[in-house]
Amino acid sequence: MALILPKGYDPILDTRQTQEAIKFIRDLFQKEFGRQMNLERVSAPLFVEKSSGLNDNLSGVERPVRFDIKDIEREDIEVVQSLAKWKRLALKEYGYQVGQGIYTNMNAIRRDEDLDNLHSCYVDQWDWEKVISKDQRTKETLRDAVRTIFKVIKHLEHGVWYKYPQAVNKLADEIVFISSEELLQKYPDKSPKERENLIAKEYGCVFIEEIGGDLSNGQPHDGRAPDYDDWTLNGDILFWFQPLECAMEISSMGIRVDEEALEKQLEISNCQNRKSFTYHKALLNGDLPYTIGGGIGQSRLCMLLLNRAHVGEVQASIWPKDMRKTCKDHKIILL
Repeated sequence: MALILPKGYDPILDTRQTQEAIKFIRDLFQKEFGRQMNLERVSAPLFVEKSSGLNDNLSGVERPVRFDIKDIEREDIEVVQSLAKWKRLALKEYGYQVGQGIYTNMNAIRRDEDLDNLHSCYVDQWDWEKVISKDQRTKETLRDAVRTIFKVIKHLEHGVWYKYPQAVNKLADEIVFISSEELLQKYPDKSPKERENLIAKEYGCVFIEEIGGDLSNGQPHDGRAPDYDDWTLNGDILFWFQPLECAMEISSMGIRVDEEALEKQLEISNCQNRKSFTYHKALLNGDLPYTIGGGIGQSRLCMLLLNRAHVGEVQASIWPKDMRKTCKDHKIILL
């Protein structure tokens, strides 16, 4: 995705008003989200020990930021890429029971991200995780959580409309579910991103299910690490975003792997070496709770609701100098 410059773009709110709106959106969302999902806010790490196996490997090719700490010898420390695995361990350590969960403000650095309107090397999201029972590891459990998140976002839309009626983006009234295989069959001659754009434009908001495993064409819809989501019980929430004329992913989420799914996905991905990590040993031994969880992009959500053309308008990050200048010339003011 190259830099997109919407014709006749007008951000409506100036920088100070935008900062105020960002705080309003974030405060309102996390309060309502925690209440609707029965989640408590907790503190989370910015970095973890590499040997713990707790860092998110994302699609497996991204390089984490790595450094050492003077008083911790012979150990590499990594800035988190997400908290997908840390949250599950925290639920056990903190004593959460079935139906209870946590959320946290997660900040990460993704050094290999291709920078454009939607992608930044700085990631800020609400990471959440909730304990479920073994028999709740079903598609309906996943869909119930998706519907709740969509309802919270719609509630937030109304709140933003009340405070900033001239700036708010009108979102779809419902969310549609479709599997990645069904999407492939619907648009067999299109790439995964093209398929996402077409289905999001058609329905306004969709949840694409079952991401990570190979489809009937021999390719996965998108990459997923093998050791957190169960590839048969996960997916992405996408909204159609008119200013950029593309689908915008707001959340990636799923029911997490059990012992059987972890074994299978590690074998498919040729990542059996991860079984030596502390986290993976605990999971394979049945020492961790069954959970559902995901991440919801904070800046993405602000961008979506405020009709902003670039994620840098709602978060402070680092951008190429020529991108900053080009954006400024087109009324896109990067923080």
